[in-house]
Amino acid sequence: MASRISAWPLIQTLILVTFASISPQLADARAFFVFGDSLVDNGNNNYLITSARADSPPYGIDYPTHRPTGRFSNGLNIPDIISEQLGMEPTMPYLSPFLKGDKLLVGANFASAGVGILNDTGIQFLNIIRIGKQIEYFQQYQTRVAGQIGPDQTRVLVNQALVLITLGGNDFVNNYYLVPFSARSRQFSLPDYVRFLISEYRKVLTKLYDLGARRVLVTGTGPLGCVPAELAQRSRGGECAVELMRAAALFNPQLTEMISSVNSEIGADVFVAANTYTMHMDFVSNPQAYGFITSKIACCGQGPYNGIGLCTPLSNLCPNRDLYAFWDPFHPSERANRIIVQQILTGDNKYMKPMNLSTILAVDSRT
Repeated sequence: MASRISAWPLIQTLILVTFASISPQLADARAFFVFGDSLVDNGNNNYLITSARADSPPYGIDYPTHRPTGRFSNGLNIPDIISEQLGMEPTMPYLSPFLKGDKLLVGANFASAGVGILNDTGIQFLNIIRIGKQIEYFQQYQTRVAGQIGPDQTRVLVNQALVLITLGGNDFVNNYYLVPFSARSRQFSLPDYVRFLISEYRKVLTKLYDLGARRVLVTGTGPLGCVPAELAQRSRGGECAVELMRAAALFNPQLTEMISSVNSEIGADVFVAANTYTMHMDFVSNPQAYGFITSKIACCGQGPYNGIGLCTPLSNLCPNRDLYAFWDPFHPSERANRIIVQQILTGDNKYMKPMNLSTILAVDSRT
């Protein structure tokens, strides 16, 4: 065991060297598709009549244009940073009227703030793109691209693409625990609810595979009980909310097991589990080690921990977003997102199973 541990830095270095040499070529050829919720939405909800929007200041204060874009971030979000690290152009929201022509070949972001695995998650936000609709749009996208480059080349583009999907958190925060005695909490005990979510998520992942996805990063939930919104509502002394932490502790290992099971059935490592729970907990439990002054107080918000309500022009706003792990009551700051993406790229199997993104790129460059 000791020799394997001591060899890991060398292995990482070799992977990074390989990654550095192949990424430009891969970036030229590889499309990127994004599915999920507000952690990865880059503006689709701007085009919808919904309360789940991030299209007003101070959102986007650190984005290159210093303007709100619909991202639930002070700047870049996780898909943006993945694209940046791989030398790729960022994907555009699928609903954007500017997503046409050659821009389509870069890929598309189908994510929509507020959605979950279940259709009844986020109903309070009204008009959002539920995951079934996101997948319909993915089919529609392929038809559009086939009209441009033909069906065979479209199939190649999709098969070779990188896919990111982020779901699950809202199924707890904006469904099961949204109100006391919610419909789902009356229907299911927590362990049964988690098993139900996993079975429904399996159908989503299988559908993505059926539509041609062959390299899919699947993130788990973060430490749901530690976000400023939950601290403000459920915490007495700043400790993480117990029930939501229990939910995350049940959901994430079962998600990893399900991903492994689906890969076994397929006979290939199509789906990769990103342990975003541990990635978050690293800086939530020891923010100073990562250069943050706090992981409890949001940069933008009001009330206890700046965790109440929305981030608006009337909110408290910290002067230096890089010192805060959380940008608003629910979402990481750009700097926290960068830490997460670094683990997606190079993290060991504590963070990424069965392999990290750099390894995926190195493997794919040889096939």
